[in-house]
Amino acid sequence: MTIQNIKNQTFKEVEVWVLDGGSSEETQTYLQELKPPFFYQSEKDDGIYDAMNKGIGLSKGEWLYFLGSGDVLYNDAVLKTLFSNSIPKEVSLIAGKIIYEGDTNPFIYSKLKRTQTPSWSFSIWIRNSLHHQGTLYKKSLFLNNTFNLTYKILSDYWFNILLFKNKEHCFIVDFLLAKCNSNGVSKSGSWQLYKEEIKLKMYHSSMVLFPFFFCLAFVKFLTRKLIHGFV
Repeated sequence: MTIQNIKNQTFKEVEVWVLDGGSSEETQTYLQELKPPFFYQSEKDDGIYDAMNKGIGLSKGEWLYFLGSGDVLYNDAVLKTLFSNSIPKEVSLIAGKIIYEGDTNPFIYSKLKRTQTPSWSFSIWIRNSLHHQGTLYKKSLFLNNTFNLTYKILSDYWFNILLFKNKEHCFIVDFLLAKCNSNGVSKSGSWQLYKEEIKLKMYHSSMVLFPFFFCLAFVKFLTRKLIHGFV
């Protein structure tokens, strides 16, 4: 589904790397039949962010964009529309809206708020206001830092805070970029997720703020559980 969606894009100036963690023989056969601009690498990895880091190393383009299996671009003209915009030279991130789909409702938002709008402001310390399926990164951002494998669930959040602290310029576009699976691990609402959120915020700030970040995370965790049940 994801690969066919990319094939349907009217914008053709792309290089696509499929990072496979060592799937079934049937999947391997399918990947071997892919033709440029599709390429693949199949080997064991240490989770999604390890795979994304490998993709960064293999890619040759100026802009990098990450889609998970089951995620798709919103329509066939998304990339053409995106790069038809005049993007200022100082911009190193581009962010647009995403919409969550699927049978699972793993977060506290109502169905009306399944559409998520990005922002690039101090609010990123409260929640991850960029979504990796809705964000393009200049490859040059990864010259000194890649996704930190200490964070198995929220390494993109860790990276986004780093970029915000570094005062990188983000260009916000007011349209939908992707339709995303709502069943991802970062939407599970587990306490492990919030422990990781506390840890990455402490990495970027000060121990003095630990009580604030802990209370914020606990309130978000408890709110989700009260609404959706303790499972």
